Amino acid sequence: MKEKSHELRCTGCGARIAGTDATSNFRCAQCGELYEVVYPWSSDGANLPNAGALRWLWQERRSSTLPIDQSGVWRFRDLLPILDDPSHAVTLREGNTPLYELPRCGKIAGVDWLLAKHQGMNPTGSFKDTGMTAALSVAAERGFKVVACASTGNTSAAMAAYAARAGLTSIVFIPEGKIAWGKLSQSMDYGALTIQLKSDFDGCVRVLNDLVKRLPIYMLNSVNPYRLEGQKTPALEMVEQMDWQVPEHVIVPGGNLANSSALGKGFEEMKRLGLISRVPKISVIQAHGANPLYRAMQASGGEQLEPVVADTRATAIRIGNPASWKKAVRIIRATGGWVEEVSEQEIAQAKAEIGAEGIGCEPASAVTLAGLKKLTRDGRIGREERVVLLLTGHTLKDPEYTIDFHRGTLFSDQEASSLRKPPIVLEARTDAVLKALESSIQL
Repeated sequence: MKEKSHELRCTGCGARIAGTDATSNFRCAQCGELYEVVYPWSSDGANLPNAGALRWLWQERRSSTLPIDQSGVWRFRDLLPILDDPSHAVTLREGNTPLYELPRCGKIAGVDWLLAKHQGMNPTGSFKDTGMTAALSVAAERGFKVVACASTGNTSAAMAAYAARAGLTSIVFIPEGKIAWGKLSQSMDYGALTIQLKSDFDGCVRVLNDLVKRLPIYMLNSVNPYRLEGQKTPALEMVEQMDWQVPEHVIVPGGNLANSSALGKGFEEMKRLGLISRVPKISVIQAHGANPLYRAMQASGGEQLEPVVADTRATAIRIGNPASWKKAVRIIRATGGWVEEVSEQEIAQAKAEIGAEGIGCEPASAVTLAGLKKLTRDGRIGREERVVLLLTGHTLKDPEYTIDFHRGTLFSDQEASSLRKPPIVLEARTDAVLKALESSIQL
């Protein structure tokens, strides 16, 4: 496989262009749909590499001291030859994230075998790092000096970090008052110019789309197809960590909906190359207050999507007009997955249950466990199926949410939960502490 042999193919009309010919907003000039990256071996009749040799090569790279080999994205660079020179990759040693067992959550959800692929263990604390290393590396190699994104938090943190690493200027557009401050603080720390717009995420996207048409700014939102090339690599990591066995089901949070399509692309490419024998079902879970895909699937089977005014405390998925919804629908249909919605209370409870395993995640990640409960309850997922939850962000991404849950102030009508662990305020006397311990824990 040659290093620079790739094209962009429109997911609507199928038109193919060179990567350098894409418009600034990464929309097809003929039909307006998004692009995907394709390679010579993506087509029928192509000469395919040896699957066993690829597995051996990727494993060998794990013992290398080269930064590009220590990256869990660029370690698989044979399947994303998007750079003219791989040494141009901008990396923070992203990827190689853990695959945790969740026995207690599995028991709660009604499955015997539950795992979590924790993308919150990336350098900036979210799955966005895997896509950002890919897309920003392309931007740097092509000579762009300024990069920008609209963000609900995680994208801005990742972009700012990788731009700083590459010596590029980064601009972040965020909806005023609708972002977790822990995420915004990262963008500030990494030197990004942060602009808060008096709008929601979709309004920020509209402004950014106008700007990139007028200025030499490289857009790094998930409409950028190179983002998805990086974001497909957790699929490779997942089956590698499972000794090349494939789970029956992978469950993903649904925000802008690029992640589900990226993972689906990764699984489909592995199957085509003979690395795996089948593709898992991929299901998407949305918050009830930000559920345009769920509504679209209920109303028209995913043929049409009506934007919504998004409202959820799970800020990472507070998106009412997801750009990649058509890609997500295709993957869900192709794999036989589902789309489900969960309430704010269900998200909070699931987040606490994951935390009780000693893992922890941001609120948006917890929709996966909340959705799994619904899918097992009505028989769409069987007890014997192997399920992997994709946890997209670290628990410290939104500490205010966690504190409010345990204090009982997250919602006005928050129900009591045995998982709530509010701090106990006592006088500084040993007897007072002993009395509290006797009533709180079993010694």
